[in-house]
Amino acid sequence: MGLMPPGVIAHPAYTPAWEHHVGPEQFVEAAKLADELGYSHIGVSEHVAVPTAAAAERGGTYWDPLATLSFLAAHTSRIRLLTQVLVLGYHHPLAVVKRYGTLDRLSGGRVVLGVGVGSLPEEFELLGASYSDRGERADEALRAIKASWGQREPRFQGQHYDFSDFVIDPTSHRSSVPIWVGGSTRRSLRRAVELGDGWQPFGMTFGGYRSALAAFDIPPGFEVVLPAGIPIDPIGAPEAARDTLGRVHDAGATIVNIGVVASSMDQWLDQIRAAAELDPPSAATVAP
Repeated sequence: MGLMPPGVIAHPAYTPAWEHHVGPEQFVEAAKLADELGYSHIGVSEHVAVPTAAAAERGGTYWDPLATLSFLAAHTSRIRLLTQVLVLGYHHPLAVVKRYGTLDRLSGGRVVLGVGVGSLPEEFELLGASYSDRGERADEALRAIKASWGQREPRFQGQHYDFSDFVIDPTSHRSSVPIWVGGSTRRSLRRAVELGDGWQPFGMTFGGYRSALAAFDIPPGFEVVLPAGIPIDPIGAPEAARDTLGRVHDAGATIVNIGVVASSMDQWLDQIRAAAELDPPSAATVAP
């Protein structure tokens, strides 16, 4: 199982009031406990600047993933550090390789790049990024990142990105990084199968996940990281929580992203302790 620390995002419809008052100290509490309990990963989402109208629907609070995960890396030792998701169009591939490759090196190889194509035209315009061809550009960016990860002198030639004769130092000691593609369509799964190592979708039913996965030849070792859909209550309703986790696994999940019912930070910590007892992580989800 994986999770987000409480408060790293704030959705108007789903975020309880107490989460609006948490900060770095609570992020560390959450990450350290998840690390000790054997959770697969902690995730942090990305938005640089959310339009006011959109913030009313999806929230405007998004802690920066690079800064936040770097901070949490220093307080943990095993748990993987997931961008959930990094919007590819906002970054040059070499910026991703340098910044997250440095974090990967500092954290002992714990970075997982969760990536997506993005969905806010106004944010793209603000950042000077192209929106209409963002899918095509994202595909090429993934190829460039894969070709450049861990390379001191990376080379790539494509339609949108073309580079050579530059030094990237420091960068990751690893020659590759796990890439989990986010999205809410079968196209995102196609991108994940062709260019990534896993799929972390959202906004579909369990049946939708199952039918999408059945339409593709899923390679061995491919991670399917599915959301539980609703916050679970492993203390107050353990059987219902266990049933929810079972249905997510039945839909094809190899890892489940959970949220928990909680009215305070202390209760949140207690709930993730209880959740870990419901579904102990397997060796396959533990970072090296």
